[in-house]
Amino acid sequence: MSINSQKISISATKTLIAGAALSALLASSGCATNELLESNTRTTTNTVNSVLSQDQIVAFGRPASALPKTPNATMVIVGEKNSYVLTQGGTEMISLLTKLDPKNINVENAMSFTVPNNDGYFQGRMKMSYAKLKDEFARSDYQFFLQNGGQDCSSDSDLRINAQRFCFDVPVQGAIYPQVSNLSMIQSQYKALSKPYTVTFYGKTQQTQTTTSGASTGQKLVLLPFALAFDVVTLPLQILGTVAN
Repeated sequence: MSINSQKISISATKTLIAGAALSALLASSGCATNELLESNTRTTTNTVNSVLSQDQIVAFGRPASALPKTPNATMVIVGEKNSYVLTQGGTEMISLLTKLDPKNINVENAMSFTVPNNDGYFQGRMKMSYAKLKDEFARSDYQFFLQNGGQDCSSDSDLRINAQRFCFDVPVQGAIYPQVSNLSMIQSQYKALSKPYTVTFYGKTQQTQTTTSGASTGQKLVLLPFALAFDVVTLPLQILGTVAN
């Protein structure tokens, strides 16, 4: 065989090998693409936030005595269904709710907290504002706002009537207890809050496959396993937002 014939044979062999490799690569890529598409189809998900519970707030208070296993309990959000004991942030909230004039306080109506593990412990933020006419503020008021993280959040409506508003945003953590023991006494002897306040608890974000979209994502709010009912002493601010009649 001549040298030229050998070169042609070698070149043809290389071409065939390259073609085979390319075909294998394309086939492999096609399989991977099909597998990916099929995989995406199987794992398409919807993200949902699960509402574990909603409760109507009856009052704000503090435990009448130290709670077992929750020695740092400070403030209690008294609900119709359960009691929500603040273990962090409660001291700051009590300071705001007791040292400021209740008739000028507005607690954000839509209070919401998350229960990441649905184990009886919740976390979130409590927001409130305090407003009155500018000429009614004293130097001590501004000092109090500075010490407690108050931020000027005056709206156009406030400014039109020469008023000033300060907002407070307090991070809190807490534990869920059963309904307080003296709820009936609180409801019968104290004025209801001037407007309805609702507290909502959310579970952690859940992933639900579309192939099982009919499944329920609802859960039941879990209380602490050691939680017992207790008495509460209400804070003297049952009006919150408007002057009581």
